[in-house]
Amino acid sequence: MAATMAGAEDTGATVRVMSFNVRFGTANDGENHWDKRKDLLLDTIRAFDPDLLGTQETLDFQRDVIAAALPGHEAWGVGREDGASKGEMCVLFFRRDRFEKLDGGHFWLSETPDVAGSKSWDSSLPRMVSWVKLRDRRTPDTPPILYYNTHFDHRGMQARIESSRLLRSRIAAAGADGRVLVTGDFNAAEGSKPWEAFFGSADGRDSPLVDTYRAVHPRPGPDEGTTSGFRAASTNGPRIDWIAVSRTWRIVHAGIDRTSRDGRTPSDHFPVTAVLAPGSAAR
Repeated sequence: MAATMAGAEDTGATVRVMSFNVRFGTANDGENHWDKRKDLLLDTIRAFDPDLLGTQETLDFQRDVIAAALPGHEAWGVGREDGASKGEMCVLFFRRDRFEKLDGGHFWLSETPDVAGSKSWDSSLPRMVSWVKLRDRRTPDTPPILYYNTHFDHRGMQARIESSRLLRSRIAAAGADGRVLVTGDFNAAEGSKPWEAFFGSADGRDSPLVDTYRAVHPRPGPDEGTTSGFRAASTNGPRIDWIAVSRTWRIVHAGIDRTSRDGRTPSDHFPVTAVLAPGSAAR
């Protein structure tokens, strides 16, 4: 389902969210190389006009290009290899005039999460989470937003399961009073063990998180794939890109943005989107 560019209830209190694996810019992608698709990618982001944007596979120069196209947003992210600028980043962007950053940080999806560049289990590469705590100036009486952005390993199944558990435990430890938002490329389909570890019950307790897309579209369909291989018609694969929220949000909209040009897509993933409102429990 294509993303709606203006939510049905897009008032000043709603929050427009996009998650986008932008494909690392040094990949040998031929006609789909970063230099040949970046304008379409930037147009896609600007068309949705996110208040909050989480990107994955982002190298430092790609971060800078996106930041320049979104002058009203602040970028937050570090390289997964060294916690500075080396390697891919899970960069998140937030609208500067709307949100005040109260806190922020990064941790690695490993048994030593505070060690930059660390990896564990069967992970093929270091994987990480970047996060910020934001006060929404438009709704100052609502709890702060805890926003996490991540990219799980593409090979290690156990690493993806453990990453779901670690991220879920970090969210729980941060406190139940906040409004939580998670964007990412999880490299796992709905119903998989990593998905269940994130959204299913654990130790007799319901997950604090809701899958926004499935909440809005309760019946699974054949065209929910979020990986494109740069082909606009490739829509029937797994839905591995998610936006998750705590039950303190009301989900106004959730979709998969199918923007393309001449049969080609802005990345090898379709971006996923959500429009959220404060005040009511997500279902």
